[in-house]
Amino acid sequence: MIDIDNLVSKLKQKDVNAFEKLHEMYSKNICGAINVIVNDEAIAKELCQDVFLKVWEKSDMYDKSKGRFFTWLLNIARNKAIDYTRSKAYKIKKKNHSIDLFVSIGEKPTEIGKDPEEYKRLRFMLKTLKDKCIEIIKNLYFKGMTQADAAESLSIPLGTVKSRNRNCIKELRNKMSDG
Repeated sequence: MIDIDNLVSKLKQKDVNAFEKLHEMYSKNICGAINVIVNDEAIAKELCQDVFLKVWEKSDMYDKSKGRFFTWLLNIARNKAIDYTRSKAYKIKKKNHSIDLFVSIGEKPTEIGKDPEEYKRLRFMLKTLKDKCIEIIKNLYFKGMTQADAAESLSIPLGTVKSRNRNCIKELRNKMSDG
């Protein structure tokens, strides 16, 4: 049986072998926990490495009396993942996913396994939306603007952008289900 307390004690003394053993023991679980939050394996692995780097650098901050080592490690991972989801890079990536969906609908009507008629119908439906809906969708999904940026660009309140976006997407969904 592995003595975690002994490994952590050695880690605090900057013992590389202890660090490697702890990494080997916990990295899969930590990467998995991060992936649950960020939903991207490659990013989760990168953040996991950042977590273990922080553990190496801040090992002296671990206090056994406040909880288990794994819990401390998991909290660092959780905080790192949440920080990432609040980052500009994550928001851009998420926004690009939405943009890719709309672009693929509008520009790839003959994609293998897809019905070209469905794409034609959807493109037609996009064109039949009110001008204000087309503006909102174009700014948010094609130009990649934030709702605040779109509000400024269109000279309308942020709340109006949010409600128009919600209503326009709802209208589009209704047209799709009716058609």
